[in-house]
Amino acid sequence: MARRLRSVELDFAESAPVRLVYTARVSAAPGDVYRALAEEVADTPAWFSSVAAARPLDGGAGREVRLRGGVFFRETIMARDPGERYAYRIDETNTPGVAAMLEDWRLVAEGPGTRVRWTMASEGPALFRLAMRAAAPGVGRSFRGAMRKLDRRLVGTTTP
Repeated sequence: MARRLRSVELDFAESAPVRLVYTARVSAAPGDVYRALAEEVADTPAWFSSVAAARPLDGGAGREVRLRGGVFFRETIMARDPGERYAYRIDETNTPGVAAMLEDWRLVAEGPGTRVRWTMASEGPALFRLAMRAAAPGVGRSFRGAMRKLDRRLVGTTTP
């Protein structure tokens, strides 16, 4: 059953009790990475294997994401800076224990490619915090795999 989470602002990405931060470099340009993250939402399962389905809501102001295994998120887009930043707050989920969550994607041009930094910021009781920290290595592997798949996907579609 879905439940509402506490509403947070963008600064939560820096102040949350649990912050999982991952970085990867891809050869695609920041604009192409941004387009895949923010504009081609329904294609996310093609490169992020933990995502079973994703779709934009409210004319792009929100998203609905379903992970493999049944986890569900309804999100509000908080930052939309083409080629630089894409962030969203999770408003509803069926994940137990989580009280607040925000994900922040930062893109920085690095040579001919992009450095991608993904921050998963969350808050919850002690058991939730412990579970999130224990999950960090697996989440990191999932992120790195997603970035490799995204990079392969974008290689033939990058803009000059």
